[in-house]
Amino acid sequence: MKIRTACTLLFAAIAVASSVAFAQDADGWMPLLNGKDLTGWGYKKDNKKFDGKTEADDGRYTAKDGMIVVNPGKGLAQMWTTKSYPNDFELRLEFRAAVNADSGLFLRGPQLQVRDYPVAGPYKMLKKYKAQDWNEIVVVVKNNVAHCTCNGEILEAALKLPPTGPIGLEADRGQMEYRNIRLKEIK
Repeated sequence: MKIRTACTLLFAAIAVASSVAFAQDADGWMPLLNGKDLTGWGYKKDNKKFDGKTEADDGRYTAKDGMIVVNPGKGLAQMWTTKSYPNDFELRLEFRAAVNADSGLFLRGPQLQVRDYPVAGPYKMLKKYKAQDWNEIVVVVKNNVAHCTCNGEILEAALKLPPTGPIGLEADRGQMEYRNIRLKEIK
C-alpha cells in the first residue's frame, strides 16, 4: 500500500512539474520548449506525443542544450505543439541553419519558410541574416493575420491564418536548430 501511495505522489509531482515548465513569466511570455525534452510537442499524423522524450521516435527532432535540433533525414517530418493558439499572439524564436538547410515554421497551419535564406531562399535579399549563426524570427498575429520578420526585416507582411491551430516545425533538408521559442498572448 505504501508503494502505491508513493507512486501516486510521484506521478502527481511529475504532472505538476510538466505543467509548471510552460508557465508564463512575469511579462506574460510562455516558453514552448522546457529546455530538456520535447514535452508539449508531437506528430499530428499519428497523434504521437513526445512528452518526457529527448528525441522523436524517428530521430528527426532532438531536444539538446535548450534547443530543438531538426536532424537531417529522408522525407518531410512535421512536429507540432500539442496545444492550439486561438488568440492574437506574438511568437519569438531564434534559429540557426546549416548551409542550404530547409525547414519551416507552421503558424496554425500555414508555413513560413525558415532556411539558410541566401542559399535556399525564398528571402534571398535579406541584409541582416547571419549565415550559420543565430537569427531571430518575430511573428505578430492579430485578427488571423501574421506579420513575420527575421532580424527586423519583413519576411511576410500579411500571412493569412486560420482562427486557431498549433505551432509547428518542419524537418526537410539539413540541420536546423531552434531556441528561445516563446509565445505571448496579445490582449
